[in-house]
Amino acid sequence: MSHDFHVVVPPKKIIVITAPSGAGKSTIVRKLIKQRIDLAFSISLTTRERREGEMDGKDYYFVTHNEFQQRVQRGDLVEHEEVYPGQHYGTLRSEIERIWSQRKIALFDMDVKGAENIKKAYGNDALVIFIAPPDKETLARRLENRNTESKDSLKKRIKKAEQELSYRDKADKVVVNDDFDIAFMNVKNVITNFLKKAEAHPAH
Repeated sequence: MSHDFHVVVPPKKIIVITAPSGAGKSTIVRKLIKQRIDLAFSISLTTRERREGEMDGKDYYFVTHNEFQQRVQRGDLVEHEEVYPGQHYGTLRSEIERIWSQRKIALFDMDVKGAENIKKAYGNDALVIFIAPPDKETLARRLENRNTESKDSLKKRIKKAEQELSYRDKADKVVVNDDFDIAFMNVKNVITNFLKKAEAHPAH
């Protein structure tokens, strides 16, 4: 193995951006990917229907329920859960390894339960940042403004989102997304500090 001290290999780390639906986590993740070449988006496996504009292998790996269960039984997934009835999501071990083999840091955009599972699996190697809305009313309004759901589906999503707000106490860091530019800058600073610490104290 080469011991060339000029090459800095980033530690095997994971960054999870989590939030209730409507708090703006996906917009933050997309911007992070554009701005930081050391981050790579970890693509989740899901059984949910593909939305307009989504691409298989870029936004998600879309699979059938049968395929998903086969992957679970084979032990391919680090974690998995049923986020909504009939909608399963999971993290492929091979996906994290793929990113690490490129000497990059795995960046996740996931719901709070998935974030909790990743934290359990990877401990201090995973940083969980919770994106919080300024208040419940703003969250509900943002979800309504999407116009992507039926009234019944929207009600369920708002209720679930309000329940997910309680996860903020378990996250490593909480960033309030009231003004997007400020929130994004805060997220970037939290990530930079986490990676600086990781470089200063590499795992042996």
